[in-house]
Amino acid sequence: MSPNEPPAKKTAISLTPGSKVRVHSAGSRDQPMVTDGLFRGLVSVGGDNSIALEMESGDKDDKGKVRLVPLNAVMAIDILVAAKAEEEKRPDSSNAAAGYFR
Repeated sequence: MSPNEPPAKKTAISLTPGSKVRVHSAGSRDQPMVTDGLFRGLVSVGGDNSIALEMESGDKDDKGKVRLVPLNAVMAIDILVAAKAEEEKRPDSSNAAAGYFR
């Protein structure tokens, strides 16, 4: 890269619903809790925000359950497989306005 070339744009990092993640959060005194699963979004419970994870590993009984991890307990989030963000769907307004504006 020469000094005259602009720096390459880096893609923005975002945590999107459907991404496979590993969350390290406060657990016991000696060891953090590690949860693998699909990120489902943010949830507010009693004014506290939490990350909603659909669990994939662990006990047989836990698979498919949703775990809420309070944001203040999160130590790290590993994005293992990022899901693509769905584009916002807007109605096509060009047809609706065609009769009004000439």
